[in-house]
Amino acid sequence: MKHLQRPVRRALLVVHVAVSVAWLGLSLGLLTLGITAYTTQDLSLTQAAYRAMKVFADWLLAPVALVTFGSGLVLSLGTPWGLARHRWVWIKFWITLATATATIFALRPEIAHAAAAGVPDSSLVAAPVVSTTAYLFMTALSVLKPWGLTRRGRHLRESAGPRGKRGLATSRKAVDASVSVRSA
Repeated sequence: MKHLQRPVRRALLVVHVAVSVAWLGLSLGLLTLGITAYTTQDLSLTQAAYRAMKVFADWLLAPVALVTFGSGLVLSLGTPWGLARHRWVWIKFWITLATATATIFALRPEIAHAAAAGVPDSSLVAAPVVSTTAYLFMTALSVLKPWGLTRRGRHLRESAGPRGKRGLATSRKAVDASVSVRSA
């Protein structure tokens, strides 16, 4: 894929950060409601918390997860970071895919079931804990960008010629050699 033009890339980055933060906030909200529903002795509060979770699940979870995944994918393919060039991007891709899939196909149905049953469900505390941890980890990856290049990224850098590390070292040696020949 060709690199995105700067205004498009920046707009897409804003969208990606906004929906990613929304997904984290939504997860924290679901965690708060899940803890409330699970720990209260008031059955009507449990039912109300699960109904509120269902509203979030029905209207926000899938769209936020899909826009986060899609915008991240387009950004990775349309920027020099690439999808499989840097470990932190590659790991974020797989974690986002896994959490989006779990959100859509496991968490949403579980919330719907709990809202219908209205009885405490510990999985609706555990799932938001896991997702919140995953989103915080991905945020740290985005900020810290650890671990360097993947094997594919190293191969691409090496084959890039003068722009790659090996190509740059080779071109420096060639320049040094030509300077030595000229001065002799």
